[in-house]
Order: sequence, then structure tokens, then C-alpha cells
Amino acid sequence: MRGILIAGWVLVPVLASAYHYGPGQRQLQLDDVQQQLSKARAAVAQGDHAEAVEAFTEALGKLPADQVEQTQRVRLERAKALLHSQQLPKAFDELTALVPELQKDDKTNPELLAEARQALANAQYYVTWLERLEGDSRTEWEPDIEAARQTFRLLAEQAEARGDKAEAKARQEDLEAAIRLARMDLTDLQALPLPSQCKGCCSGQCQCKGGKGKKKGNGKTPEKKQGDEQARGASAGPPPDDGGN
Repeated sequence: MRGILIAGWVLVPVLASAYHYGPGQRQLQLDDVQQQLSKARAAVAQGDHAEAVEAFTEALGKLPADQVEQTQRVRLERAKALLHSQQLPKAFDELTALVPELQKDDKTNPELLAEARQALANAQYYVTWLERLEGDSRTEWEPDIEAARQTFRLLAEQAEARGDKAEAKARQEDLEAAIRLARMDLTDLQALPLPSQCKGCCSGQCQCKGGKGKKKGNGKTPEKKQGDEQARGASAGPPPDDGGN
């Protein structure tokens, strides 16, 4: 019995070392990911979206390859934070890649897919706003707003089918917003306040849609600035995503 106990004590450090460099190492990695995600989501709640982008990026770099759904979720949260930190082109590119990936996977969480579709449609809406201000032809900007319109319609119909009247109403308003943006006269659009999501592209440095160079916006500064709700009523832009949750 004494020999067994001694052998057991001798094996303790060996087993502990094996755990530390095996499963334990993975757990430490996952703990680090959770710390970064908590930091990112706290930053979102405080409105510090630039800080959130950094933390989400850090978490993505440490997520194990087999954590597919978690990785997709974090990519979506980061894209929303990018949109709120005036990095519309990066958000657009991330969502343009993420949504088809989710659509192809039969195991995709339907709620995650719907959330990603909505975020992409919002990005397409704001990209269209910029394209119109920058003088792009209708053949250049119409595909984006048409894609957004179709997505908002789909999301409204899905919400209605599951009995979520509030969600259906919100997405219907987004659908109407997309239609109005497409039909609005350019001079009327120029008179509206520029959405905050578009302001990072006003310096002439914007690179939208996979590296397509953007010219400096030529929107007029309105004589009387409207509040966010007033601007939404006039331009009917979709409300901003919450940036992470």
C-alpha cells in the first residue's frame, strides 16, 4: 500500500504537467478568449467601438479552429463595431464574406444568420448613400440598395411568420427606408445630415467594396441640423445595430 501511495505522489507532477501542456493549455486559451470578449462587449456597452474592434480582433486570433460558430459570432460582433467606429468599408467587406458562409452551412444558427443579414443590409444601405453622394452612376449603386431591400423584405416576412410583430415592423420600416433612398432626388439626399456610419469616408480616403476607391463626398451641409430621429424620418435610414449583442 505504501508503495502505491509513493508511486501516486510521484505521478502527480507528471499528470499535472501533461494536463497543463495538453487540455489545460486549451482551457487557458479559451479563458483568454472570454476575457477579450468580455472586454469588447463592455466597450460596446460604453460606446467605445474602436476599443471593441481591437478586443474582438484579439479574441478572433486566439479562438481554436474548431470553434466555428463562436468565431462566426465574434466576426459579426466585430463587423458591427467596425460600422459604429466609422469603418464602413471594413464592415462591408467582413459582412459580404460572412453572410454567404453562413448561408452555405446547414448547421448555421438561424438567429445568427438573420442578424448577419440585417447587418449586411444596413452596410449596403450606407454604402449606397455614399455612392450616390459621390456621383456614382445608378448601375453602380443600385445593386447594393436592391440587395438591402430584398433582405429587409425577407427579414420582415420571417418575423411576421413567427409572430414577432415588433421585429416585423422594424424591418418593414427598413425596407421602406431602402426604397426611399433609391427613389430620393440627389439634391434632397445632399441636404440631409450624413449618417455617422458614413463619416469615416468623408476624407477621400474611403476604400469601399473590396478596395474600390471612393472620391471625396460632396454632400451639402444642411442649414439646420436634424436630430437622428428626424433624419431617419426624412431619409429613412435603418437604425444602427447595437454593435455587438
